[in-house]
Amino acid sequence: MQQDRRLPARSMSRPPANRLRSVARAGGRALQHLVINAFLLFHLLAITCWAIPFANPLTALSRSAVRPYFLWAGLFQSWDMFSPLPKSSNIYVEAIVLYEDGNTRNWAFPRMELLNLKDRYFKERYRKFVENLNDDAHAELWPDAARFIARVNNNRPARVKVVFLVRHWSAIVLRGDGSYDGAPWDAHIFYAHTISARDLE
Repeated sequence: MQQDRRLPARSMSRPPANRLRSVARAGGRALQHLVINAFLLFHLLAITCWAIPFANPLTALSRSAVRPYFLWAGLFQSWDMFSPLPKSSNIYVEAIVLYEDGNTRNWAFPRMELLNLKDRYFKERYRKFVENLNDDAHAELWPDAARFIARVNNNRPARVKVVFLVRHWSAIVLRGDGSYDGAPWDAHIFYAHTISARDLE
């Protein structure tokens, strides 16, 4: 007499665990690709709207929408670097830090022309910041910059007393043979900030 040999019934409502894991992994990869593509597409469109040299209501609206993010990320760029009047001088900003004991220290933001390629990649934002810091139209930046410099240099027994911001510039001069040359460097203290104990916190 033959004995019935029945295989255990497989539940149709519960797929195997390894299939669930593979579906979850595929879904995670798809979401990852979607987020990356959305990130890239947003930046391509935003940078195009920001840098395009046309003035119309749509680009103005786009620029105002992305402006806070671009300023925070250092992605902003204006066409005045190229036209109508290109930069006619080399400029950098230094600080003189005066301590309560009378000693001083010179401090400078990173200068791209003095850095290697790797450091320039990570510190390029300082060039853009100094360009704005040097502009009298952005004088509201000066107190915060002075407080930052004071905190960075507050590592001596004597407390920081005053921070002076110094503008260094060298005019780019057209020579008779059509080439350009740099004039001698000049310097001017354009801002002084008295540092309080609260500024150093």
